[in-house]
Amino acid sequence: MYPSLHEAFLDLFGIDWSFLKLFQSFGTFVALSFLLCAWAFAKELRRKDELGLFHVSYRTITKGLPATSGELIGQFIFGFALGFKLLGAAFSGGKFGADPRAYILSGEGSILAGLVVGAGLAYWRYYEAKKAQLPQPKEEQEKISAADHVGNMTLIAALFGFIGAKMFHLLENFGTFLENPSDMIFSTGGFTMYGGLILGGIAVLLYARSKKLNLLHVMDACAPGLFLAYGVGRLGCQISGDGDWGIVNTAAKPGWMGFLPDWFWSYTYPNNVNHVCNPYQPSDPEYMANIFCDFKTNPALVAPVFPTPLYEAVICIALFFVFWYFRKRILIPGLLFSAYLMLNGTERFFIELIRVNEVLFHLGSWGVTQAEVIAFVLFCMGGFGIWWTRRHAAKNKAAQTS
Repeated sequence: MYPSLHEAFLDLFGIDWSFLKLFQSFGTFVALSFLLCAWAFAKELRRKDELGLFHVSYRTITKGLPATSGELIGQFIFGFALGFKLLGAAFSGGKFGADPRAYILSGEGSILAGLVVGAGLAYWRYYEAKKAQLPQPKEEQEKISAADHVGNMTLIAALFGFIGAKMFHLLENFGTFLENPSDMIFSTGGFTMYGGLILGGIAVLLYARSKKLNLLHVMDACAPGLFLAYGVGRLGCQISGDGDWGIVNTAAKPGWMGFLPDWFWSYTYPNNVNHVCNPYQPSDPEYMANIFCDFKTNPALVAPVFPTPLYEAVICIALFFVFWYFRKRILIPGLLFSAYLMLNGTERFFIELIRVNEVLFHLGSWGVTQAEVIAFVLFCMGGFGIWWTRRHAAKNKAAQTS
């Protein structure tokens, strides 16, 4: 496993760049997932815009104005922070290479580099505005397309998705949270995908509604990208070994999987980012026997587990291509997103059966998890959405022909 890009580049290419320690594998893949989702989302919104499915809006802009003092100060502050830390790292006397994250979070840096970069960016902003400045600034009407909102919606999804993912994780592990709330709140780990999806999705829809965008078309446009983003994010879980793996799997690999490598069936996650070596749950008889396993001596799980992040990555990326193919062929608004909800719920529900997770409550001998409950609700919502959208489309068609 590669907790950061530094380990990956060192192992795969023999490149020892200390600054790569800053880029955690999981965080890098999460950032990549947001960018890919934004790309697919924007592409779909532009296509729908060209079909006339969104109303046309305009905004008034003023061209030819000089740079404002606020813009210049903002550029200077940004440049100072950049130079102070990043260029200062080159003169840190090895402190950056020893522990990049500790250096970035410390008060150390190069004031001179910060002043130079800050002044340079401020002057660049002034120069660019000066070139475009007009003797008499003029106002123009600029068309706003639905895709122009993707940047704002991506930032909103990232912010509220992060909050939702952390909130749902705290609720899922409420007992542990009560024991040490500050550690769980401010830890860099501990996120629940469905929390991010639900709160981030609600925030984006509220924003879209405020901009008078057709919500059904917005939801359809984001459906393929959501599968792609989740699949890429799960690749980050797999590569870093962040603990989102499955239950212990010591069974022999089935014959029908013979063409796949062994690690596709069961894996020990060597050098995982959480330094976990005991894959058993407290309810397992083997748990106590391995509770004091030494990760430094044996940097891997003492027993192989199902690589569930890999399964989810393969399934969701494949579903992205399926949805991308059918997106132009499904013409009923809201139908594509309803299908997304059903397939998302189905995929996660069955993965939960072999995945390690906290039990929310019991139905007889079956321990039900938070994710299973949400997956079931999403499946039902998707099924209702398919029924409603088809019925609504049939009514509209009947009204047009009568």
